[in-house]
Amino acid sequence: MRSAGDDFEEQLVDHGIVLVKYWLHITKDEQLARFKSREVTPYKSWKLTDEDWRNREKWDQYELATNDMVQHTSTLNAPWTLVEGNDKRFARIKLIKTLCDRLKQRLD
Repeated sequence: MRSAGDDFEEQLVDHGIVLVKYWLHITKDEQLARFKSREVTPYKSWKLTDEDWRNREKWDQYELATNDMVQHTSTLNAPWTLVEGNDKRFARIKLIKTLCDRLKQRLD
């Protein structure tokens, strides 16, 4: 069954937009390590709020919601690219490579 979002994305692509959707995923352990690092790093501490900790308690619910989102909103016109984000360098390279590949497809 198509949704309004599918139609919108198809219209974007039909009008020449290169639409790339990414989902960056880190593990629960990696998130905890990053949170703890931010707590003690003065120039990063502003990035961490009580809301982050509250949301972390709902990790399993967010994970299920993410799976549903990807399953129901990935289309031929705009598929999701799942990016393994524990290794920041790897993630950045995958993001750039995916974008370059999609641009090349569009130009060919």
